[in-house]
Amino acid sequence: MHTKHKKEIGVLAEFDSPHAVYHACELTRDAGFRRFDSYTPFPVHGLDKAMGLGPSYLPWFVLIAGSTGAVLAMLTMIWMSAYDYPLNIGGKPTFSIAAFIPITFEVTVLFSGLTSVFGMFVLNKLPTFYDPLFNIAKFAKVTDDSFFLMIEARDKKYDQRHVVEFLEAAGAKSITIVED
Repeated sequence: MHTKHKKEIGVLAEFDSPHAVYHACELTRDAGFRRFDSYTPFPVHGLDKAMGLGPSYLPWFVLIAGSTGAVLAMLTMIWMSAYDYPLNIGGKPTFSIAAFIPITFEVTVLFSGLTSVFGMFVLNKLPTFYDPLFNIAKFAKVTDDSFFLMIEARDKKYDQRHVVEFLEAAGAKSITIVED
């Protein structure tokens, strides 16, 4: 009978406080690990810096989408009112930027809003329907009162024994080997 071999995903460490996981993230970053993540029940100020994460690309995507929306709205209205179907209403000009401002603003907000929502989903790899961490009973406490740090097995510096010793020295209260 064929048995399925479990694939090692990484090492998960539990910490007591936001300060402890923040410090562990700093140590992990300084030790040269690049493939690791932290899990907390609430946002911890500065944790992204402690992990060595750079700024998000999302604001640039939103700026480009908003600008695209503004330009497309303006060009569409100019084309429709001045060239495609010009109407002479009381001698008013067919090309009036002041009349186009509300629609341009609304389309800019629409494009920016949709890009920010869907861009966030894409950049955060959501929705995540399955993750090996979901199989670990104590990981359910991450939504309540526990703080976790996981160093992934695909990190270049990963060596299970070394990582376990490193996380114990960083102050982990429990350590779990994560397998899929």
